[in-house]
Amino acid sequence: MRWIGELAIVIIPALGQQSGLKLSDVAGVWHAQAMIGPEDSVVTTLELVEAANDKGWTMTFPKAAPVPVRVVSIGGDSIVTEAGPYPSTSRPGQTVVLRTVGHYKGDEMWGSFEATYSVSGKVRGKIRAKRVHEHGPTGHGCPAEHPEPIRE
Repeated sequence: MRWIGELAIVIIPALGQQSGLKLSDVAGVWHAQAMIGPEDSVVTTLELVEAANDKGWTMTFPKAAPVPVRVVSIGGDSIVTEAGPYPSTSRPGQTVVLRTVGHYKGDEMWGSFEATYSVSGKVRGKIRAKRVHEHGPTGHGCPAEHPEPIRE
């Protein structure tokens, strides 16, 4: 029984010292590509604006208005977000709900998405992004930039 107490004394402080991803770590403007298919064909580009808190996140597709993004959860190196329903830019007359799981390291993000359309089912794919501008500590003050394909 004494051994369990000593173990707890070691583990409990260590849990308090764990460092995980914080929203302020990813704050900024990100240029992203959504890809589908076996060869990861780019189907669209978009701009993500990620604030240092869970308010003010948006995504903007070319020639479309910004769409609010909700932070669903955060843990480890990952953030789960959801947007919509919003009017689909690729399927006229339909709305879409987009759910994304992004993994972050420095100025890079990669992960997966699932787009659920109001009429014609789901599309799953990959997403990758690079931060092109870092926000200040409040998550404000970034210039709005137009998304461009990521060049490697």
